[in-house]
Amino acid sequence: MNILLLPIMLPLIAGLVILLIPKKVRYANETIVLLATAANLVITYWLFGKTLSFHAPWAGFGLEFSLRLYHFSAFIIAAAATFGFLIAWYSLSFLKDKGYAKLFYCYLLITIAFVNGAVLADNLALLLFFWEGLLLTLFGMILIGGKNSFKTAIKAFTINGVTDLCLMVGIALTAYLAGTLTISRIHLSLVPLAAAAFTLLMIGAVSKAGSMPFHTWIPDAALDAPLPFMAFLPGAIEKLVGIYFLARISLDLFKLTPGSWLSYLLMTIGAITIICAVMMALIQKNYKKLLSYHAISQVGYMILGIGTMVPVGIVGGLFHMINNAMYKSCLFLTGGAVEKEAGTTDLEQLGGLGWKMPVTFFCFVIAAVSISGVPPFNGFFSKELIYDAALERGLIFYLAAVIGSFFTAASFLKLGHAAYLGKGKQTAKEAPWPMLLPMLIIALACVVFGVFNALPINQLIQPILGHNVKGLSFAGWPASSALVIVTLLVLAGALLNHWFGVKKYGQGIKAVDHIHYAPGLAQVYDKAEKKYFDPYDLGLKTVGWVSRLAFWCDRGLDWVYDGLVVNVTYAFTNILKLAHNGNFVNYLVWSLVGTALVVIMLW
Repeated sequence: MNILLLPIMLPLIAGLVILLIPKKVRYANETIVLLATAANLVITYWLFGKTLSFHAPWAGFGLEFSLRLYHFSAFIIAAAATFGFLIAWYSLSFLKDKGYAKLFYCYLLITIAFVNGAVLADNLALLLFFWEGLLLTLFGMILIGGKNSFKTAIKAFTINGVTDLCLMVGIALTAYLAGTLTISRIHLSLVPLAAAAFTLLMIGAVSKAGSMPFHTWIPDAALDAPLPFMAFLPGAIEKLVGIYFLARISLDLFKLTPGSWLSYLLMTIGAITIICAVMMALIQKNYKKLLSYHAISQVGYMILGIGTMVPVGIVGGLFHMINNAMYKSCLFLTGGAVEKEAGTTDLEQLGGLGWKMPVTFFCFVIAAVSISGVPPFNGFFSKELIYDAALERGLIFYLAAVIGSFFTAASFLKLGHAAYLGKGKQTAKEAPWPMLLPMLIIALACVVFGVFNALPINQLIQPILGHNVKGLSFAGWPASSALVIVTLLVLAGALLNHWFGVKKYGQGIKAVDHIHYAPGLAQVYDKAEKKYFDPYDLGLKTVGWVSRLAFWCDRGLDWVYDGLVVNVTYAFTNILKLAHNGNFVNYLVWSLVGTALVVIMLW
């Protein structure tokens, strides 16, 4: 039905209209972005619960403009619309008097349009079209951030561009094997060639979600891009889109099984992402950069849960997807409030903001305990489901998830103590109410999705799996009391660790220095902070070495052809000149010698 075009066309047109409005028309941009995101929100909520499709000829050869709305896609676009509206509302105050506000609003609306298109697409080529559109808006939203943002924008574009190339090849291979580009008609068994196609598609999905090793642009963007961008795209939307696509290819397009090597590959990627990213978050001394590493680490839980390919893990991974989008957006929004009112996000210059910004502090606490997995908040319930599935698939995966929770709690204790407790180091006041309202709404949702978790699990998450749930229900209090006890012990351990660090160093910001500078870890951290493990930087260095090698090879060839050969030719010519001195006897001797050589060679 044509109604499915509205979530795509409405924000797209609104974004383009913003570009055409003269700067002298006051409040026009703000009015359009707010009305467009609100209208998109109403439309997506109205579409939720419906099953619709739209087909139109596009470019032939199986490339149809096909859209499909069903429970999963309706849930994702409704969630994206919610965050889009809240971020737009927040930005009205945060971006006030910012020169790039007009461009940000334009990119925000176009991003929403492309997200809706990618999620609704029922044709792999159409999905790729919208997916690549997101790459362009990603570049643009980072680029407008400031003087250092160009390098970060190029880095983000390059990393995502390379993984999108993998996605393109995966789509071509999948279409070849299935004989169609229509997503709802593809159901492939994991024969070797199909496994290769799945792997290529998986690279595109986890890269969009921000998983390791495709993550390194996110911490850089946290410092260089506008903060609402971090709360919207890496913090929420890319998690929704990337994990949505990962779930689609794992549950629908391919028949992934718990015992397959691809299942173990996903779980391994998830476990590594959890541990490595949270360890980097632990040592950060910038509010936004610390949050950016946690945005990466939390993706690991989603990939781990889906990778288990058991119902409890998939439900947990998808539940964690929406939970993470909520508390991560809220945390970035609190960081924006601190940045706007205190003038910095450097933790060494912050302190005592809890008394000066009580509402922001309240929202931070709710989001921090949620991401740390403290009961009865939403993060606790999604993590317990993932723990259950991880333990079923292997102790090593469960330990990775639990250790990640320990370091998550430890780093947020450090962040909260350094920024909001202690003595104040700067003047600040509470953020304006347009910035506080979105934070409060999301914080309240974190409580509701925890205490009343049956609502999102039964109404939003479990229907995605359909008959694969096998009549089970994963709502309510976790089934395993033993796992809950372990979780509480881990959280208590994080609290004791923080107390020990503060007691030892006397400052909240140094509460984890005994881990940071521990023998062995200190050297690894030093290399990590110098970007020795950054694939992008390693790639640039490799390109530099190859370029220098190619340069010297080129100079060597030039020397051979333009120098050595020419000089040898001149030398030989001079020798010939000396031999040809006009003496008849010499010429006769050369002729006789030459004739003798010819006769000998013929003989």
